[in-house]
Amino acid sequence: MRQLIATSFISLDGVVEAPGGEADYRNTGWSMNSVAFDPAAYELKGTEQGEATAMLLGRVSYQAFAPVWPSMDDQFPLYNAMPKYVLSTTLDDKDLIQNWGETTILRSVADVARLRAGEGGPISIHGSATLVRSLQEHHLIDRYNLLVFPVLLGEGKRLFSQESLDAQKLKLVDSQAYPNGVQKNVFDVVR
Repeated sequence: MRQLIATSFISLDGVVEAPGGEADYRNTGWSMNSVAFDPAAYELKGTEQGEATAMLLGRVSYQAFAPVWPSMDDQFPLYNAMPKYVLSTTLDDKDLIQNWGETTILRSVADVARLRAGEGGPISIHGSATLVRSLQEHHLIDRYNLLVFPVLLGEGKRLFSQESLDAQKLKLVDSQAYPNGVQKNVFDVVR
């Protein structure tokens, strides 16, 4: 079985929307604007890239990342080279970016469950808040890699489901606080 790892920049109040400067969000760019840059706080991103064997994205994140990440080979060489999966009911093969490697469209959470149940290494989920919430509701997430920023944003897309769910226990397996106030929290889902 493969491990599904949700990785995210997240505000202290749980917002994950537009950390890098995406349009149409009041606090866009908050991950860059809320704290001083400390390269040590982002080492988790390099670790994730080295451990992942595939990426899983929702449609919106795919459409945001696909035109940009292939040109950032100095920052994302391993991600750019690995297979990608996109969960979408609306995309077709003709909608996929051709210069970003092997990409497979999945049509349902059941397709994601089959992918997870197969052979291979960890699958990293970037952005994709709607996808992560759905996978959380279906008990498919195995780990959360979170960089928690010391900022309250109020309104915005949340990482975790707002549905009435049974408790899901987590085990903190790695954590670190950085001088700029960012905290790394890595949680395994207890099954």
